[in-house]
Amino acid sequence: MSILTHGNSSSDPTFKPCCRREFLYTGLIGGLGLSLGSFLKMRDAQARDGEALLKEGAAKSVIHIYMPGGMAHQETFDPHPNAPIEYRGPLGTVPTKISGEVFSANLPKTAGIADKITVIRSMTHGEADHDRGTHNMFTGYRPSPAIQFPSFGSVVSHEFGSRKNLPPYVAIPGQANNFAGPGYLSSAYGPFALGADPASGNFQVRDLTLPGGMNAERWAKRQSLLSTVDYHFKQTEKSDSLDAMDSFYNRAYAMISSKEAREAFDLTKETDEIKTAYGKNAAGMRMLLSRRLVESGVRFVSMTYGGWDHHDNIKTNIENQLPPFDQAFAALINDLDSRGLLASTLVMVSSEFGRTPKINATNGRDHWPKVFSVVLAGGGIKRGLIYGASDATGAEPERDAVSIEDLASTIYNRLGIDGDKRLMSPGNRPIDIVRGGHVIKELLA
Repeated sequence: MSILTHGNSSSDPTFKPCCRREFLYTGLIGGLGLSLGSFLKMRDAQARDGEALLKEGAAKSVIHIYMPGGMAHQETFDPHPNAPIEYRGPLGTVPTKISGEVFSANLPKTAGIADKITVIRSMTHGEADHDRGTHNMFTGYRPSPAIQFPSFGSVVSHEFGSRKNLPPYVAIPGQANNFAGPGYLSSAYGPFALGADPASGNFQVRDLTLPGGMNAERWAKRQSLLSTVDYHFKQTEKSDSLDAMDSFYNRAYAMISSKEAREAFDLTKETDEIKTAYGKNAAGMRMLLSRRLVESGVRFVSMTYGGWDHHDNIKTNIENQLPPFDQAFAALINDLDSRGLLASTLVMVSSEFGRTPKINATNGRDHWPKVFSVVLAGGGIKRGLIYGASDATGAEPERDAVSIEDLASTIYNRLGIDGDKRLMSPGNRPIDIVRGGHVIKELLA
């Protein structure tokens, strides 16, 4: 029930005396929705937490492009053209702008911007299960039955908070797995989910438009009425918690009424030319929106694309899904670079593991965590680098093996977050942001 229509007569048999909290929840949350509420509640939680914000590093924002299912390194960033056919697979290669290095034949545009990125060809961990591997790649921790660790995005949200009335952590098109969330941190540090795919024809982010039937004038009246209710109960209750709630709802109004916040999510502001450059498809529009968000002030964007669990017919599956990624990723890197944003935006492409060295009986590859590839760009990472290597058949790291803890330590270092810092779990147990990793200095610009 809206605060605009709530009964207020003691003669009304359905009327029950209500507290200020009920006014606030029925009048505002009903209009805004819970996901926006969770985002805004985070601000007060962070203020109460009393954590000093850490100094930002070379990277001011992160775009994590996740390829769920286990993307084959052999058919993407680490082909083995000299291996026997049963190992190298059915696809050819394309030369890159890094002398002597090749990518899959389905990555020609990415090969053309290889001088702007770094490819790690020696990622390794021991989890061949999808969920456990995904946990590794979103948290920097191996799974534990005792605790749920926070995702990279939630740690960044916790440490830095928001900029410019924008959520610090956004998931495109939504939170794709259970490990992209806040873990043992408050749920307030979870991602702001769009609720829609930016590739859809009528894309609109929930919670950033006024509820149906409400125009700007009526919204202003509701805000004025809420202020009146606020004043009444504040005079009556004199509670410190009410001040925190005031802050919560003031920020709700700030976001929903902020032109900058709404425009950050508005793809209609982009020209048809740039949409065509990215590709008018899921990969293109998700990456274009990712660029808009970091450009506007979002600190961490988690974006998923495709399904890469190719146990069967890997050739057809790769040829269908990889070209849109190739176009969009190359466009994203070039676009960030031309706008002067690549130096301060760390872009990462990852998957939960790689695929088996040998093609199987159904012309696919199975789960293989012993070695796979991750791509990094911008945000204080070297350009034009191939780091590490897999062996001759793409089965194991041949040199410079990189653990998930090493990768996490390097990402946090580029953001200015000390991986050795400890966060408090709900049981007041201090837990390292990263445990046991080291910063890979060879990757740093």
